[in-house]
Amino acid sequence: MRAVVVGAGAWGTAFSHLLRDRGHDVFQARRPAIADAPYAEADLVVIAVPSHAFREVLGSVGGSAPVLSLAKGLDPASGERLSTLVTGRPVAVLSGPNMAEEVLAGLPGATVIASEDESLALRLQDAINSSVFRVYVNDDVVGVELCGAAKNVIALAAGGVDGLGLGDNAKAALITRGLVEMSRLGEAAGASADTFAGLAGMGDLMVTCFHPSGRNRRAGELIARGATADEARAEIGRAVEGLTTAPVLRDLSRRIGVELPITDGVCAVLGGMPLHELAESLMGRRPTEE
Repeated sequence: MRAVVVGAGAWGTAFSHLLRDRGHDVFQARRPAIADAPYAEADLVVIAVPSHAFREVLGSVGGSAPVLSLAKGLDPASGERLSTLVTGRPVAVLSGPNMAEEVLAGLPGATVIASEDESLALRLQDAINSSVFRVYVNDDVVGVELCGAAKNVIALAAGGVDGLGLGDNAKAALITRGLVEMSRLGEAAGASADTFAGLAGMGDLMVTCFHPSGRNRRAGELIARGATADEARAEIGRAVEGLTTAPVLRDLSRRIGVELPITDGVCAVLGGMPLHELAESLMGRRPTEE
């Protein structure tokens, strides 16, 4: 397979290595060379850029090859899922507990590819699956994309728990209720509940909330210790998707009438609320059935 991978960050680079290890011909496009990528000859275009850049990059992608999105977020301009911006060609999305540095080191992992085009999903599964990177498929594009967006926001809150030193009981409770939020939003948007118990949901949420180098978790920790969002972003030095996605996800939830208290709270903290007040407000909510 001839693939163009658009994106020179850690995940784009790790995924390029995955493809090369499977024997594929890979061209990794870096800005400003994106326009010079050999799209007309490609069998696949992989987009591995931050969500805020997805629309712009997509506009530079020529040819008619299928698109595989590795981005985990929503379009900030419209609030839509990123795959919905892809028109005139097949599209699939890939998501799961896939920390780039571990993938690059050849450590074992698993992921899920979702597409409404079953034949595309199966072709990609066959092209990417290996003894160290196991690939599953499903047709729940909505669920997989919403998992990828929402888990980063929950990870910001989990990092806040770490930064305040509130302990593992509190962190486990927050992550569990975060998964409930994700599932609630997904089902209201037409996703399958099973997706949120799978690799794109629970799997990715866990690694994002616990991995020491997870950018969203780290940003939440820094904010809890007094940094502003901009200061946290600057210290990390790379895109922190949760900071971009949180207000977009909040607005989406309000449009479809779904309550997301953790996401709302993260947005309030980003707007200036002290994090300890958020913790108190979440713990002070009226008890309900699980």
